[in-house]
Amino acid sequence: MTVQVLSVASRAFATNSHDIFNIHRHEPHNNWETEFDFTKENMAKAKEILSRYPENYQASAMIPLLDLAQQQNSGFLSLAAMNRVAEVLGVAPIRVYEVATFYTMFNRSPMGRYHVMVCGTTPCMLQGAKGIYEAVSRHLGVVYGQTTPDKLFTLSEMECMGACVNAPMIAVADYSGGVEKFTYTYYEDLTPEDVVGILEDLKAGKKPKVGSQHRHNAEPSGAVADGKWVEDSPGANITLRGPPPGPYCRSA
Repeated sequence: MTVQVLSVASRAFATNSHDIFNIHRHEPHNNWETEFDFTKENMAKAKEILSRYPENYQASAMIPLLDLAQQQNSGFLSLAAMNRVAEVLGVAPIRVYEVATFYTMFNRSPMGRYHVMVCGTTPCMLQGAKGIYEAVSRHLGVVYGQTTPDKLFTLSEMECMGACVNAPMIAVADYSGGVEKFTYTYYEDLTPEDVVGILEDLKAGKKPKVGSQHRHNAEPSGAVADGKWVEDSPGANITLRGPPPGPYCRSA
């Protein structure tokens, strides 16, 4: 299969990578007639969230309640889910729509079981994020904003995930277990070969190594260069070789 890698220019109109047009269109699974309500267990969670806020600031719970609804609803916010959140908060539905369409953490289209998000911020781009995206795109046969025909993977771009020292990286959200088993996992220090292996493990029901694929945490032991992991020579990046001195102003 030949997959055209989507250029930045060709999706410049998009406000995020999984709801390309960022507008609602009625579909059989998402319209005025579809229904959504929190389960008994999740309504208890919603009430606990609301209890964190003063009575006159209940609307401040909007983002955590939307997140709760999204996890229950297989990874996306239907019109009915957003309307139910508005009802729980006692606000006009448009207030919820405004939030759900602003933050890219909220998906308003059905998602695959695994939501694969490639970091596209500067450190990851410098370390090879473009190659990671191309490897994922070719392997899955989809581009940003698309879901594989088997509904297993949805591919998106995400802005900084805060793991810059272990760039490039991806995050994978697993929506299959509902709220109780929802996971959001980082895979870091990736080469194109690494990321394809992670996708294959997920598809096979295995649990890929979490975090850095080549070091324990974020210790200075190497980096990804030109799509390969390059080990540092022993001691190359060790600058503290003895007991640290005290502040210079307190020297004897």
